[in-house]
Amino acid sequence: MNQSEIEQARFNMIEQQIRPWDVLDQRVLDVMNAVPREQFVPENCRSLAFADTNIPLGHEQVMMAPKLEGRLLQALAIRPDDSILEIGTGSGYLTACLGKLGKHVTSIDIYSDFTTAAAAKLEVQGISNVTLETADAAEGIGSDTRYDVIAVTGSLPLLQQQFRKNLAVGGRLFIITGALPIMEARLITRVDENNWSSEGVLETCIPPLLHAARPQAFVF
Repeated sequence: MNQSEIEQARFNMIEQQIRPWDVLDQRVLDVMNAVPREQFVPENCRSLAFADTNIPLGHEQVMMAPKLEGRLLQALAIRPDDSILEIGTGSGYLTACLGKLGKHVTSIDIYSDFTTAAAAKLEVQGISNVTLETADAAEGIGSDTRYDVIAVTGSLPLLQQQFRKNLAVGGRLFIITGALPIMEARLITRVDENNWSSEGVLETCIPPLLHAARPQAFVF
């Protein structure tokens, strides 16, 4: 595609996929229009950059469909001074969007090729408020650090309580839990030191984080 075709495809993505999925926050729409999604898609999937589909990244992981990324960003209601934790860097596209919406992003992925590739792409885009780490964070980060926003981009069979503990008061956590065929995306908000609220956002299906804890099977 030439540049005019790319811009038309980006416009169609926003107007025909993202906005009809009730993503109406103008800041989110502006960011998804500004970050060049095609630059974060694997070379062999470049033709799918703006398609309404999950894009394979390798390691059985995917780049979320644009409309799901939009719903995630909108649900988290990111403010310019928010500190953000992303579990699952993946392509780095959502990392870039988070970086443009908030103050700083710490993004963790278990696969070093993901974080290495994302670092190069973020540098090209001039996005410097992101710290990338390679680690297994499927059960949380195990520290006392608190964040205003936590986005978990792979699914979890069970909600890990550590993610809730890493929220600052007033902080928001977007997480997808459950198992095939139906998973639920939820927004969890820390109300105060000892209480959290939880609301369903939508039903969806994405691959689980590697090493995510699973429910114990019932044994007769």
